[in-house]
Amino acid sequence: MWMGRDARNHECIKRFCDNYKQNKEIGQVYYMRHLKDALHSARDKVLYVFYDFGSTQNTEYTDDAKLHVPNLVCLQQFCSRCEGDEDGVDCVRCDRREHSLWEDPVGDLLSYLTEPRPWANKIVAIAQIA
Repeated sequence: MWMGRDARNHECIKRFCDNYKQNKEIGQVYYMRHLKDALHSARDKVLYVFYDFGSTQNTEYTDDAKLHVPNLVCLQQFCSRCEGDEDGVDCVRCDRREHSLWEDPVGDLLSYLTEPRPWANKIVAIAQIA
Protein backbone atom coordinates (compact mmCIF):
# COMPACT_ATOMS: atom_id res chain seq x y z
CA MET A 1 0.00 0.00 0.00
CA TRP A 2 1.35 3.43 -0.96
CA MET A 3 1.65 5.77 2.03
CA GLY A 4 3.01 9.06 0.65
CA ARG A 5 2.10 12.46 2.06
CA ASP A 6 -1.12 12.56 0.04
CA ALA A 7 -2.10 8.91 0.41
CA ARG A 8 -5.69 9.77 1.32
CA ASN A 9 -6.15 11.74 -1.91
CA HIS A 10 -4.13 9.47 -4.20
CA GLU A 11 -5.30 9.22 -7.82
CA CYS A 12 -3.62 6.91 -10.31
CA ILE A 13 -1.80 8.53 -13.25
CA LYS A 14 -1.67 11.82 -11.35
CA ARG A 15 0.88 13.46 -9.12
CA PHE A 16 0.42 15.93 -6.29
CA CYS A 17 1.33 19.49 -7.31
CA ASP A 18 2.86 21.55 -4.49
CA ASN A 19 1.91 24.81 -6.25
CA TYR A 20 -1.78 24.00 -6.73
CA LYS A 21 -2.08 21.74 -3.65
CA GLN A 22 -4.01 19.16 -5.68
CA ASN A 23 -3.47 16.18 -7.97
CA LYS A 24 -2.62 16.99 -11.61
CA GLU A 25 -2.27 14.68 -14.59
CA ILE A 26 1.33 13.76 -15.36
CA GLY A 27 2.61 15.61 -18.41
CA GLN A 28 -0.21 18.15 -18.34
CA VAL A 29 0.99 21.67 -19.04
CA TYR A 30 -0.49 24.26 -16.72
CA TYR A 31 0.47 27.66 -15.44
CA MET A 32 1.50 28.54 -11.93
CA ARG A 33 -0.90 30.50 -9.78
CA HIS A 34 -0.56 34.25 -9.70
CA LEU A 35 1.07 35.78 -6.69
CA LYS A 36 -1.27 37.38 -4.21
CA ASP A 37 -1.69 41.07 -4.85
CA ALA A 38 -1.30 42.19 -1.26
CA LEU A 39 0.61 45.04 0.31
CA HIS A 40 3.07 44.43 3.10
CA SER A 41 1.60 45.01 6.52
CA ALA A 42 2.57 48.01 8.62
CA ARG A 43 4.46 45.64 10.95
CA ASP A 44 6.77 44.54 8.12
CA LYS A 45 10.16 46.20 8.01
CA VAL A 46 11.04 45.91 4.32
CA LEU A 47 14.25 46.70 2.46
CA TYR A 48 13.68 47.21 -1.28
CA VAL A 49 16.69 46.57 -3.53
CA PHE A 50 16.66 47.40 -7.25
CA TYR A 51 19.57 45.97 -9.22
CA ASP A 52 20.94 45.81 -12.75
CA PHE A 53 23.79 43.72 -14.16
CA GLY A 54 26.32 44.93 -16.69
CA SER A 55 27.95 42.24 -18.80
CA THR A 56 30.53 41.63 -21.49
CA GLN A 57 29.71 39.74 -24.68
CA ASN A 58 33.21 38.78 -25.81
CA THR A 59 32.82 35.00 -25.62
CA GLU A 60 31.33 33.07 -28.55
CA TYR A 61 28.54 30.77 -27.36
CA THR A 62 27.34 29.55 -30.75
CA ASP A 63 27.84 30.83 -34.29
CA ASP A 64 24.93 33.23 -33.79
CA ALA A 65 25.19 34.05 -30.08
CA LYS A 66 27.66 35.37 -27.56
CA LEU A 67 27.80 34.56 -23.87
CA HIS A 68 26.79 37.36 -21.51
CA VAL A 69 29.27 37.39 -18.61
CA PRO A 70 28.27 39.69 -15.71
CA ASN A 71 31.11 42.05 -14.76
CA LEU A 72 29.19 44.62 -12.68
CA VAL A 73 26.03 44.92 -10.65
CA CYS A 74 24.66 48.29 -9.55
CA LEU A 75 21.98 48.47 -6.91
CA GLN A 76 19.88 51.08 -5.22
CA GLN A 77 17.92 50.46 -2.05
CA PHE A 78 15.48 52.10 0.27
CA CYS A 79 13.56 51.27 3.41
CA SER A 80 10.39 52.73 4.89
CA ARG A 81 12.44 55.38 6.68
CA CYS A 82 14.21 56.76 3.58
CA GLU A 83 11.83 55.99 0.70
CA GLY A 84 10.77 59.61 0.35
CA ASP A 85 14.30 61.08 0.64
CA GLU A 86 16.13 62.42 -2.37
CA ASP A 87 18.46 60.07 -4.23
CA GLY A 88 22.05 59.81 -3.08
CA VAL A 89 21.38 60.65 0.56
CA ASP A 90 22.48 57.86 2.91
CA CYS A 91 19.92 56.47 5.35
CA VAL A 92 20.42 56.19 9.09
CA ARG A 93 18.76 52.76 9.03
CA CYS A 94 19.74 51.03 5.76
CA ASP A 95 23.06 52.92 5.32
CA ARG A 96 24.40 53.57 1.80
CA ARG A 97 21.59 53.58 -0.75
CA GLU A 98 23.73 53.00 -3.86
CA HIS A 99 26.28 50.22 -4.41
CA SER A 100 28.45 48.95 -7.28
CA LEU A 101 29.87 45.43 -7.00
CA TRP A 102 32.70 44.40 -9.35
CA GLU A 103 34.68 41.38 -8.14
CA ASP A 104 32.04 38.65 -8.36
CA PRO A 105 28.82 40.48 -9.27
CA VAL A 106 26.40 37.57 -8.89
CA GLY A 107 27.99 36.14 -5.73
CA ASP A 108 28.48 39.59 -4.19
CA LEU A 109 24.83 40.51 -4.83
CA LEU A 110 23.62 37.29 -3.22
CA SER A 111 25.95 37.83 -0.26
CA TYR A 112 24.73 41.41 0.11
CA LEU A 113 21.07 40.39 0.01
CA THR A 114 21.58 37.71 2.67
CA GLU A 115 23.53 39.86 5.14
CA PRO A 116 21.90 39.98 8.59
CA ARG A 117 19.79 43.09 9.07
CA PRO A 118 18.08 43.07 12.48
CA TRP A 119 15.92 46.04 11.51
CA ALA A 120 14.46 44.28 8.40
CA ASN A 121 12.24 41.23 8.38
CA LYS A 122 11.76 41.18 4.57
CA ILE A 123 13.95 42.00 1.58
CA VAL A 124 12.38 42.55 -1.84
CA ALA A 125 14.90 42.40 -4.70
CA ILE A 126 13.75 43.66 -8.10
CA ALA A 127 15.79 43.31 -11.30
CA GLN A 128 15.69 46.12 -13.83
CA ILE A 129 15.44 43.64 -16.70
CA ALA A 130 14.91 39.98 -15.89
